[in-house]
Amino acid sequence: MDSFSVNSKKSFHVRSNSLPSKPHPVVDEVSEHLCRLKASEEATSSSSSLCQKLDGLQDLHDCIDKLLLLPLTHQALIDNKSVDDLLEGSLKILDVCALAKDVLSQMKESAHELESALRRRKDGMVDIQKYLNSRKMVKKAIHMTLKGMKKTNFQKSDESSEIVSLLKEAETVTYNSIESLLLFVAGPKLPSKMSKWSLVSMLMQPKRVACKDDSTDANEVEMVDAALNSITNRKSDCFAQGEDVQNSLRKLELCIHDIEEDLESLYRRLVKNRVSFLNILNH
Repeated sequence: MDSFSVNSKKSFHVRSNSLPSKPHPVVDEVSEHLCRLKASEEATSSSSSLCQKLDGLQDLHDCIDKLLLLPLTHQALIDNKSVDDLLEGSLKILDVCALAKDVLSQMKESAHELESALRRRKDGMVDIQKYLNSRKMVKKAIHMTLKGMKKTNFQKSDESSEIVSLLKEAETVTYNSIESLLLFVAGPKLPSKMSKWSLVSMLMQPKRVACKDDSTDANEVEMVDAALNSITNRKSDCFAQGEDVQNSLRKLELCIHDIEEDLESLYRRLVKNRVSFLNILNH
């Protein structure tokens, strides 16, 4: 064999070793879930879109659970300087998720109590005001909490491994989705007085039975708030719209129930992933 052939083979061998290795299938899977979730971030927040986002987040964090079992992930986390940021971020996500769970539970209880009171036709106006006062407290708690949380948009740097970058992107996407959920629950600030036609327009939007089975963008929270503010602002008989309000409250309860189930499933996955993360660092 001549020297040219030997040198050519050696040169090819060196170049082949320098080629980037193919990403692990789990890494690709996490990236795909992130792409889908980020693509849906700009969508109008409705109960149906929130349920879809929460389902997507569950799938994402199931993949992250598999990612955290890989030896290459262990090495990436141990060698990276961003580990403290990841730990702090995972705790922040758990905190905001816990807040969302508490808020949803309180809202469902308030809606059920008001619906029961209207059905019994007892102290209707008093219970409506109690519900609206509870809503004000919920809005205030949500906005204060979100204002106090530092929102981070992770920018990949040369020092960040691909694994760490994916975990930080997952943190950002998860936070943004839960923030959308909380803002959906808080609802817009309704003016003290609304025109008759504004209220009619809002109340005549297509009604829905359950958030997972409907693709319309009607906001059940706004529907109930508008109906109750209509009653209190005009000082009208709270039972004149009794049946419609009760139906809106029941639909709100159903949608909160669906969102609660998805959020609880997501919360369990977040806890599991944090435990896995801590186990990696403690070894």
